[in-house]
Amino acid sequence: MEPHSAPGFSQLIEAVRKVAAEVAAAQAPDVDAKARFPIETLASLREYHVLSAAVPRELGGAGCSMEELAHLCSALAQSCASSAMVLAMHYIQLACIARHGMDSEYFRGYLRELVKRQYLLASMTSENGTFGDTRSSICAVRRSDGRFLLDKDATTGSYCAHADAILVTCRKDEQAARSDQVLVLVRREDCTLTQTTSWDTLGMRGTCSPGFKLVSSGAEEQILPGAFADSSAQTMVPYSHILWSSLWWGIAAGAVAKAAQFVRGQARQTPGTVPPTAQRLAELQVQLQALKQNWLSAARDFDALGDEREELMGMGWALRLNNLKIASSEAAPQIVHRALQIVGILGYKNDSPFSLGRHYRDALSGSLMISNERIAAKNASMLLVYKDAA
Repeated sequence: MEPHSAPGFSQLIEAVRKVAAEVAAAQAPDVDAKARFPIETLASLREYHVLSAAVPRELGGAGCSMEELAHLCSALAQSCASSAMVLAMHYIQLACIARHGMDSEYFRGYLRELVKRQYLLASMTSENGTFGDTRSSICAVRRSDGRFLLDKDATTGSYCAHADAILVTCRKDEQAARSDQVLVLVRREDCTLTQTTSWDTLGMRGTCSPGFKLVSSGAEEQILPGAFADSSAQTMVPYSHILWSSLWWGIAAGAVAKAAQFVRGQARQTPGTVPPTAQRLAELQVQLQALKQNWLSAARDFDALGDEREELMGMGWALRLNNLKIASSEAAPQIVHRALQIVGILGYKNDSPFSLGRHYRDALSGSLMISNERIAAKNASMLLVYKDAA
């Protein structure tokens, strides 16, 4: 695909809304019940070239901004949170390459190939022995004669068995400290994955993220230039917290939409009167709007930085992103809970068109994806020295 033929954001958001309504919504109950990968939804996203939305236009992609990517994720999340999480995680990995690999001919070529073939990128940042700290690795990449070898024992591997490539964190060499990390692009055909744990979870069941042992090799040029410390602060963390927040809002918005449909049904039964649930719905819309404005303002401010990335390395942005993640992940299940109170028993039943069980369970994952307790502890340490209260 040539750069001029890449779909624009208006085409992509229309496509995602179509996929959400016609494919994701229909498949979501089965995806959730069987804890299976949403293959139908991903196939449709590929068809509309949604997976290359974050690739720069000069390389054939849509060159979407953070705000635009967030809208894509939130639109899909209203029908299937698992599909939206896969899309968000893919965009996070894609952004790491697009923002830190543009000086590499290999990665520029890979992005062009991704546009044509609509590759799905997965993530492997966790590791047994690091206790959930993504900024620490035990495994190290070994280099020899222009090749690399990399083995990793991961506690979770986000949909790795279904991806075309995986971005893996590791120490830059065997002598490096645990925090001295790099990102390595591992093609699926160049690695073996041995599943070590199951994925029978409360929610987000379609993300299919059990533990894996990875054994891989490849060309040394597949190691992303620069330190992971930079790509983490400048790209992985902001993309994660903003895109995740947008999809948590999407889950909440989907629940509120069901509650609104229920209230309108009540109103039709008693023409000329306003049902008592209508006021509770109005109050709920206030919460939903506040949640959206939180991630939307962060996305716009991030986009406004442009190529000025040094600010992202400071405590101001770190605190803001951490606060966004905590606030969004806590607000979403609260909104779903209030929607459930409006709908009542029909929202509690799994076989009801107003069922909110999946929304509730999926929303609860937010506070556990990088534990809010761990993030709050980091904030507490930073606030001891951070003086700009504004």
